[in-house]
Amino acid sequence: MDMKQIKALLQEFDASTLSKLKITQDAFSIELEKNIGAVAAPVMAAPVAVAAAPVAVSAASETVPSAPVHTGDMIVSPMVGTFYASPSPDSAPFVKVGDRVKKGQVIAVLEAMKIMNELEAEFDCKIVSVLVSDAQAVEYDMPLFAVEKL
Repeated sequence: MDMKQIKALLQEFDASTLSKLKITQDAFSIELEKNIGAVAAPVMAAPVAVAAAPVAVSAASETVPSAPVHTGDMIVSPMVGTFYASPSPDSAPFVKVGDRVKKGQVIAVLEAMKIMNELEAEFDCKIVSVLVSDAQAVEYDMPLFAVEKL
């Protein structure tokens, strides 16, 4: 990566709700981390020489600080896009914590390439926590909701 790409990455990371990001590519490695609860600049690790390896990117999404860690069932994003909790900015969210959801019920909208895709529950469940914020960019297979199957 050149300095221009690193600066762009830092800006996108700073504007995102991600708390950690690590990228390793050939002999280049960068790890960014920010403290969500306080005003802090991203921490950038110095480039480290590593053995040639395929590109590996991992990111940890922001979680609610007071929420307990949930190890149960998750509803994950089926695509890369932007997560919307409600059908329009002035509408109520499709679901909130504590709601019971039926299979096939719309629980969110994922925008990809200017197309709004309704995300439906694949099984009956109860929403334990919403793991992403409204209008947040999401990745394929990224956890969106922690749920309890009913």
